[in-house]
Amino acid sequence: MLARLDNEVFFKKAFTDKIVFKAFVKDIVGIEVDPERIETEKAFEPKIGSINFKYDIFAEDPKKRVVIEIQKVEYDHNFDRFLHYHLQAITEQQRSAQNYFVDKTVYTIVIMTAPYKLNKKTNEIYKDEVLISSLNPKNLKGIERRIFNHELIYLNPNYKGDATPSNYRDWLDLIYESIHNPENPTLNLANAGIKRVTEIADMKNVTPEEWEMAKIEVMKREVITLERAEERTEIAKNLIDLGSDDEFISKATGFSLSEIAKLRDDEIDEK
Repeated sequence: MLARLDNEVFFKKAFTDKIVFKAFVKDIVGIEVDPERIETEKAFEPKIGSINFKYDIFAEDPKKRVVIEIQKVEYDHNFDRFLHYHLQAITEQQRSAQNYFVDKTVYTIVIMTAPYKLNKKTNEIYKDEVLISSLNPKNLKGIERRIFNHELIYLNPNYKGDATPSNYRDWLDLIYESIHNPENPTLNLANAGIKRVTEIADMKNVTPEEWEMAKIEVMKREVITLERAEERTEIAKNLIDLGSDDEFISKATGFSLSEIAKLRDDEIDEK
């Protein structure tokens, strides 16, 4: 059984593997990379501007900078958010530059695992598996001049298209099948990168610690989407009834230990 790759714990476990990372970048971007290290929760210090950015997966080799970001919940500000991520990875290089030359080409790959919502700016619903944005200018004849070469790539497996090339198809199917058909996924195992992911993300290879972290991640994400405090309280009470310890409940709901203690007292009083 394949672990769900819309869970950050399993996603990071698979995509921080060097074989998987290199194969994924080669298929999606079309370049060979040899990262010195693959980092998670990467943040630039000191930070740029007033926003505290953290990249889920970040890697670079001596010549190329590659950023991979996974976003599981579809918010209206997604496109703007990742434009900021992409531009920060470019402008951060100016800290040590002696001139305006940006030494490393930046590729930001965003994996969306939820259908797109209505775009409030255009009132459109996008239904594209692959969207690619570059900073290269075009002349008046519409001809693109490859000056910068940076690319921001969005992948969304919820809109399967017949014309999608196999280099994208393999990875889009991997994400989709892990979510919707994890027990019997239909995948191209002839792709060495895909095969490697199925080995790493096989539920048989998930440690108890990773499973615990994955459950906490699911609960945290559910809490983030809640709009009312009552719903968050209800989750905490259910966890109390299930016998969860205070630290686990705190991580899952964001409540402090003192708040959880009060909820426990309230539960006792109600009974």
